[in-house]
Amino acid sequence: MIKSSLPPILHSNIDMDNIELRLLVAADLESFKGHFPEQAVLPGVTQLDWAVRLGCQYFGYCEAVANLEVLKFQQLILPGQEVTLSISNNAAKGKLTFAYSDGENRYASGRIAFDISPVNSKPSDTNSSDEASQC
Repeated sequence: MIKSSLPPILHSNIDMDNIELRLLVAADLESFKGHFPEQAVLPGVTQLDWAVRLGCQYFGYCEAVANLEVLKFQQLILPGQEVTLSISNNAAKGKLTFAYSDGENRYASGRIAFDISPVNSKPSDTNSSDEASQC
């Protein structure tokens, strides 16, 4: 999977099975370069990468993605937007469900199935570079 720079997290709400992260999609992200010349758009692969990596950090999965289910990109995310990334963990099935939204609009959603069960049972600190390198 492509490893893009993670966006700044402006606010977070965390519990054992759910996280909500308010993200700033900064206009100077590397992901916007060349995608597209007329109007910069956050690539779907970047959105998926962020969901996988942040889900791994918070719920203890490693990046061994087995399957992507019901992946949908409904609206474009543009430079400078603030969006909320919501991720729910189903530890029994080894799956994360994610959605990008801003209250009124849903931008993308999907479900990520992993090959392994969580390696730890509680959300971790997002500033941990050791865990970030695992996902």
